[in-house]
Amino acid sequence: MSRIEVATYSKLAERAGFSITIEKIDIALFKLSNGEVRAIENHSPHPKGGVLTEGLVSGEYVYCPVYDWKISLRDGKVQAPDEGEVKTFQVDIENDSVYIIM
Repeated sequence: MSRIEVATYSKLAERAGFSITIEKIDIALFKLSNGEVRAIENHSPHPKGGVLTEGLVSGEYVYCPVYDWKISLRDGKVQAPDEGEVKTFQVDIENDSVYIIM
């Protein structure tokens, strides 16, 4: 496992997506209104896709901007009645730095 610095915590806007690429994997970072930072795969699990950093964030969920699927930022699961899942990534915050654990 490696710990990769990806962002400055104080510069992340709340409830807005921030895209990073690590080892050819597009990852979406979201700073929630409670101050937590979540990281998920930046591609909707819908067969026709969608970029999740462009989605609306509400609580611990992001809504796919194309198909309106509700996706948990905690575990990556699409909420019923839709089905699917995106990969999630562990996030560490130390001082003002945000790290992804891969």
